[in-house]
Amino acid sequence: MTEKKLSVTQLPSLARELMVGDRILLSGTVYTARDAAHRRMAQAMDRGEPLPFDLHGAVIYYAGPTPAPEHLPIGSCGPTTSGRMDRYTPRMLASGLAAMIGKGERNAAVCQAIKEHGAVYLCAVGGAGALAAGCVKSCEIIAYDDLGCESFASSRWWSRLTRMAAISFTARNKRKSGLLLKIGLAIISCI
Repeated sequence: MTEKKLSVTQLPSLARELMVGDRILLSGTVYTARDAAHRRMAQAMDRGEPLPFDLHGAVIYYAGPTPAPEHLPIGSCGPTTSGRMDRYTPRMLASGLAAMIGKGERNAAVCQAIKEHGAVYLCAVGGAGALAAGCVKSCEIIAYDDLGCESFASSRWWSRLTRMAAISFTARNKRKSGLLLKIGLAIISCI
């Protein structure tokens, strides 16, 4: 395992080099959304409508941030279960999505799409929402604001939020290898 400090803009060109277990210190614009926003985006794609942001090279963090207290850019923003987005993910990867951040396993179709499109799935630890929120510089709702915490938001991250590559271009899955369970809370840090 190695630690790599990457910006979101570097992920499309470097995702194929990441190995399962690599610790990623990610900075840049990351979009947050949960299943309701993904469903709405898929419907927009079906109708040929413009999307709220360009998927090419984008990173989506499967989270629904809570409202921000006055002194912070965002409330708690812990990960949600990634499997809820699996039905939408292969299509988004085919449209250029570079990476996803979430918790839990992905289905075989998503693992194959990650491999096929040279993307990466970064693992986040559940229960660390307050820790993750401390690494966000700014957050703005960009689409589907009627969905509240399930809307799409654009957030700017400090590079100090660490995520671990859980499924890489090689389509090796950290959870199936058993290593994810051994690593536990050590895979996220905000330094």
